[in-house]
Amino acid sequence: MDRRTLLVINLRYHLVSLAAVLFSLAAGIAIGAGLLDDAGASISNNQSRQQDISPAVAGFDAAYAENTGPDLIRDSLSDESVVVFTTPGAQDAQVTGIVENLQTAGAQVTGQVALTSKLLAPANRQFSEGVANQSGGDAVTGESAYQRIGSALARAYLGTETAEADQDARTIRSAFVQGELLDQTTEPEQTATLAVIVTGPASPDDADYGAVVAQLAPALDDASSGVLVTGPVSSSEDRGIVGRVRAADGTQDISTFDVTDSATGRIMAVAALAREAEGNPGAWGTSRAADGPIP
Repeated sequence: MDRRTLLVINLRYHLVSLAAVLFSLAAGIAIGAGLLDDAGASISNNQSRQQDISPAVAGFDAAYAENTGPDLIRDSLSDESVVVFTTPGAQDAQVTGIVENLQTAGAQVTGQVALTSKLLAPANRQFSEGVANQSGGDAVTGESAYQRIGSALARAYLGTETAEADQDARTIRSAFVQGELLDQTTEPEQTATLAVIVTGPASPDDADYGAVVAQLAPALDDASSGVLVTGPVSSSEDRGIVGRVRAADGTQDISTFDVTDSATGRIMAVAALAREAEGNPGAWGTSRAADGPIP
């Protein structure tokens, strides 16, 4: 990519940032220093941020994303494959939007897999570890239980290259599904080079779930070209999954983005994954994001 093209892309990114700020102002979200303020970011349990946005503003955001998004992300993931994991409470519309944007970016989406509440509840740690050990054999590594569980999931779904899923991978998947630890919405036929974990609005269980995801994600990252944990604005609260991942030790190589409750945000989530794939992890989105609003 030549220098001029890079400059054009950077300019477009700044335009998207400006549009996101205007979008937030019109929606009545408090703005601090040009970014989303913490006081305005909280939403009630199981409620999408989109429900609080006027139809006119939501329509503007969707139209802006539709007209500018493809040019921003096209071919940015053309050499990559992605498996999409979801956590309990992830909004179907947001997951679908991210999957479509991944495909626009040129990524091969290998499949969609739900991490169940049984897997993410710390009370079930011993059971989950037992399933990982028995199904994964020598492929399971790590000192802690969730490191070992994460390494089993990595063996089942990820790799440094896209390849047909072998019998060992299918054995692990089958064991986790039968143990009700996973639900394969779309079973991947191949392993992926990248993983996206899509979360939902912050809920009472998410503090525990987030602590588990923060331990699983590094194991997934070690076996692949990168991991992005993303979700709506409230997911970055202290009790939200994105917030817990950001605060945890050992997650400095995991990228995060926290505005999937807007069409523009779902475009930027894919841009964040592209940065992660290039070896440039970061935390982007609202004012809780250390690296600014956009990748």
